[in-house]
Amino acid sequence: MSDLQLADRPSDDTRQRDARLFDRYRDDFDLPVAWNATLDTLLAHRSVRAYTADPVPAHAIKLAVAAAQSAASSSNLQPWSVVAVEDPARKARLAALAGNQKQILQAPLFLLWIVDHHRLTRIGEELGTPANALHYLESFLLGAVDTSLAAQNAVVALESIGLGTCYIGGIRNKPDEVAAELGLPPQSFALFGLTVGIPDPAAPASVKPRLPQEAVLFRETYGQADAPSALAAYDRRLRSFQREQAMPERDWTEQASQRVRGPESLAGRDVLRDVLNRLGFQLK
Repeated sequence: MSDLQLADRPSDDTRQRDARLFDRYRDDFDLPVAWNATLDTLLAHRSVRAYTADPVPAHAIKLAVAAAQSAASSSNLQPWSVVAVEDPARKARLAALAGNQKQILQAPLFLLWIVDHHRLTRIGEELGTPANALHYLESFLLGAVDTSLAAQNAVVALESIGLGTCYIGGIRNKPDEVAAELGLPPQSFALFGLTVGIPDPAAPASVKPRLPQEAVLFRETYGQADAPSALAAYDRRLRSFQREQAMPERDWTEQASQRVRGPESLAGRDVLRDVLNRLGFQLK
C-alpha cells in the first residue's frame, strides 16, 4: 500500500474523534481538529451510577482537589471547601437526605462541595475587617460559580485516571440536615454532592446525547433558542438513546417542561432562600 493510500485512511484519532462526537450529538458532526487525550476525556463524560467495591486511592482525592484548585476563582477568593465522606453509615444518612439515591451507598467516596463563606468571615474577624459584602446575593452567586468550576475540574481529573462520577443535586433537598451531618459552620452550604468510584464493568454507563448546537450557540446576539426543528430532532435522538438503554421513552421537551412546571417539582427546594437565611446567608 502506498504512502498516499495510507494518508487517505482515517487515523485512529480521527475515528475516535468522530465516534465521540456522534455519541454526544447522535448526528454527524464535522469538527476538523487534531484529537488529544484531554478532548477525549471531556467528550466521553457520562454519569456513572454503579461502582465496584474497590476504595478510591488517597492520591486520587488529592489529585481531584489539586485540579479543583486549578480552576478559575473570582478575585482569588477561593470561597469553597470539599468534604470527603467514606464512612458507610454517614453515606447512608446522606443518601436518605438526598432522596435515597443508591449510587451514594454504592460509591466508595462521596464528595460534598461546599460554598464556604465561613472562612472569609473568620479571616475578616481575625483582621478586624467586616465581611459585609458576603451578605449580598452577588457573593453567594460568586461562591456557587467558583464551587461549580472547581468541582468540574475535579471531575475531569478523576475521569482522566479511569474513575467514574455522578453529581448529586438532591443533596439540596434537606440543607439543614446535611449541614448538621457534615458539621458545617454558619455561612457554608452543601451545593451538591459527587459520587466517585471505579465504574462497575457489569453496568456500563453510556454517553447521553445533548441538545444540538443550533439550540444553544448564537452569534453576536441571542437567537431562537426554541427552534422547533432543533428540539424535535433532539427528542428523536434522545428517544433512540433511551431505547438502546432499555429506559422508558420520553421526549426531552416534555421531561424538561415538567421539571420546571412549578414549586412542587423542586423536591422541597422551593424554600431554599429561607434555609440559606437560617444557615447565615442574608442574600441582600
